[in-house]
Amino acid sequence: MDSSVAPVTMDNDHQNPSNKNKPSKGGWSAAIFVIFVEMAERFAFYGLAGNLITYLTNNFGQPLATAVKNVNTWVGVSSIFPLLGAFIADSYLGRFKTILASSLIYFLGMVLLSLSVSVVPMHSRKAVFFTALYVLAIGEGGHKPCVQTFAADQFDENSPEEKAAKSSFFNWWYLGIVTGASVAIVVVIYLQDNVSWTVGFVVLAVSLAVALILFLIGIKKYRKQRPTGSPFTTMAQVFVAAGKKWRVSETRGGRGICYEDDRVGSHVPCQTRGPNLVRTKQFRFLDKAMIIDNKDALSKTKNPWRLCSLNQVEEVKLVLRLIPIWLGCLMFCAVQTQLHTFFTKQGSTMLRSIGHNFQVPPAALQSLVGVTILITVPIYDWIFVPIARKITGHPTGITMLQRIGIGLFVSILNMVVAGVVETARVNTAKQHGLIDTPKAIVPMSIWCLLPQYVLMGIGDVFTIVGLQELFYDQVPEEMRSIGAAAYISIVGIGSFVNNAIISIVQMITSRHGNVWLGDNLNRSHLNHFYWVLAGLSAINLCVYMWIANGFVYKQVEDEGTSEGKELGMQEYLEVKV
Repeated sequence: MDSSVAPVTMDNDHQNPSNKNKPSKGGWSAAIFVIFVEMAERFAFYGLAGNLITYLTNNFGQPLATAVKNVNTWVGVSSIFPLLGAFIADSYLGRFKTILASSLIYFLGMVLLSLSVSVVPMHSRKAVFFTALYVLAIGEGGHKPCVQTFAADQFDENSPEEKAAKSSFFNWWYLGIVTGASVAIVVVIYLQDNVSWTVGFVVLAVSLAVALILFLIGIKKYRKQRPTGSPFTTMAQVFVAAGKKWRVSETRGGRGICYEDDRVGSHVPCQTRGPNLVRTKQFRFLDKAMIIDNKDALSKTKNPWRLCSLNQVEEVKLVLRLIPIWLGCLMFCAVQTQLHTFFTKQGSTMLRSIGHNFQVPPAALQSLVGVTILITVPIYDWIFVPIARKITGHPTGITMLQRIGIGLFVSILNMVVAGVVETARVNTAKQHGLIDTPKAIVPMSIWCLLPQYVLMGIGDVFTIVGLQELFYDQVPEEMRSIGAAAYISIVGIGSFVNNAIISIVQMITSRHGNVWLGDNLNRSHLNHFYWVLAGLSAINLCVYMWIANGFVYKQVEDEGTSEGKELGMQEYLEVKV
């Protein structure tokens, strides 16, 4: 029969049943290599992103609002390109080759960035600098969606021990990348502020070279998946087949349901490419795609654009269920973008002295987010989960959606606290007659910003890690790179949402002659902006809770009822279509 999706194939040792109990590849011995690679790459990314607002305002002289939008746009594009990178990985190159190619592009982009702040003539510097930024964004596009998925692939879901290890893997994965980011924020940003931008960017380029070497060192340990073909074709087939049979039902013109999933290219009836998914009630209009009508029954071969299997239909439903969750987390990421922009500019106006000679770089406080995560992840994994498991009986203590929701609430609290601290900073400036002196240092310690950085780290532990696990676990196996890219794109679109909010706020407040987000932070009403974000986040949390309440988790036929509201086949058949 025709198949639009190429088969998923693994290394020989993973295919051979004789090696099933003694895998020579994969597991923690392979995943740890990839974790170190990601740590080095995050070191480079945050070493650049963490202080980019300072370079744009101080070296290029851009207005604060413009510089914030430029940072958000670059972060946004860097987070959207992974959708293209994931498609290329899953359809053509495979994850390993995509990581290799994107790492090389990323390294070349960082070399170009280093040259743009050193040897490139001043009149061309800005153009070359922004070109280098978006070359880096292309490299991010291939790297981000594949590295985490490639590392998770090293754990065999057919092995109970490795499957159990995968749950903790997502916590420790995030812990690793936060370590790389935190070191970059402390070390690289200090070099940029106190030595030179050239030295800072060269250090980042060297870290990328080290990452590439580390990745190649572990080449013989990896389990590698070959490209599976375009998953979008499979999804399109379900919609087209359902459309062709919009008048057909199981009780009118139907001859049963197609359970056979022949996408592996096998001629053995009922052999499937993965676990058999339980049939669900949601999106029942798609169920028509798997109904066998008279034309299908008389056909000698199955037309994939007219008849799809139950598994194929349920896989499409898995993707559709994640879209509302994706939308419900955009506001969280819009809040998190303050870390690289307004939080840093706040700190630049405050007392930053430690001792008599050392000045804390304002962007260095971003490392507090990493420190918070380094502390919170082990507490979550070793203390919170066991306690919650005893209370709820759930294997991971709380569900993935509950974990995400807690982080959304923390982001609201974060913006409320940030607004209160900013109000105190502005009042201090007024008391000392500094309200119209934007470059003056307000006599208030930068450590007053500590609570908002800590809350941002706690929010990440719950929502970001929860999203990583959700978008890996709840997508079809052949779409896991795209699932990772979809999670990453939330950060990108969230950056654009923040840009839109800034533009709307600027437009409305400028009409009344008192722009909230001007270059003089002492008169900018940044506290009001934070509270607007808090209000929007509160509305978003209510919508998210409504969405999460109706979410149906993936469940395979041989599993008992776990998280979610799954429906058994017999019960489903009792419901009218």
